[in-house]
Amino acid sequence: MVTIQNSPKIERGSEYMWRKKYPKRHAHYSFEDFFDFASDTGSIIDWNKERNILVSEDFIIGLIEGLEEEVGNAAGIVMYNIGKEWGTKDAQFFQKWFVEEYNYNLDDLNFLYILEAWWWPFTTQGWGNWEVDLSEQKNGFMFVNIFDSAVARTLGDVGKPVCHIYAGLLAGFFSALVKKSLNCIEIQCYAMGETYCKFLLGKQDRIDAATFWQNEGASARDIEKRLLHGEMLQ
Repeated sequence: MVTIQNSPKIERGSEYMWRKKYPKRHAHYSFEDFFDFASDTGSIIDWNKERNILVSEDFIIGLIEGLEEEVGNAAGIVMYNIGKEWGTKDAQFFQKWFVEEYNYNLDDLNFLYILEAWWWPFTTQGWGNWEVDLSEQKNGFMFVNIFDSAVARTLGDVGKPVCHIYAGLLAGFFSALVKKSLNCIEIQCYAMGETYCKFLLGKQDRIDAATFWQNEGASARDIEKRLLHGEMLQ
């Protein structure tokens, strides 16, 4: 199950039951806690008062196959751009609900704490768990691991990276959050037989280098080593 959020906000006559009962709870990893299934309107509203839509794996397969039929090899680019637009808009939405939820400004808290607050709704919605490595942030790049990617899990072992929408989502969100132009590439994917998906997020020159090395057959481990050693394209 995956949810697609940020549809038009639904106004309800009464406050969401669990939010009213537990106004200070922030970790809504329970499916029942996070969603309000409004049978009277046929809507699914989450904790942040956004409308959600439940979709199946068939939807994901149909979306990707439909894009491939229409635009061929450019399907990955289209999915990336969809994700990037989504991430940009979600960053704006997140900054509003974060202040309302936690009563803190983003500048007042640890960056990792903020990132975890952003991602937990995605975990609840079925997009998978994640892990962020900020150790190389000062060098212009960082790594993000996604466990149980909805896209890769659905497509199975196809021998290539498939989580373009995740890469776009990360690029759009982080660019908007830190107010710097960042891009992202998936360098390891569950759909390649790996146990999890790994993304490189950073400045364009880092992404260009990683893309070149990946096209030359470099593994995620090779790409990581080269970046850590400061290698760049000449």
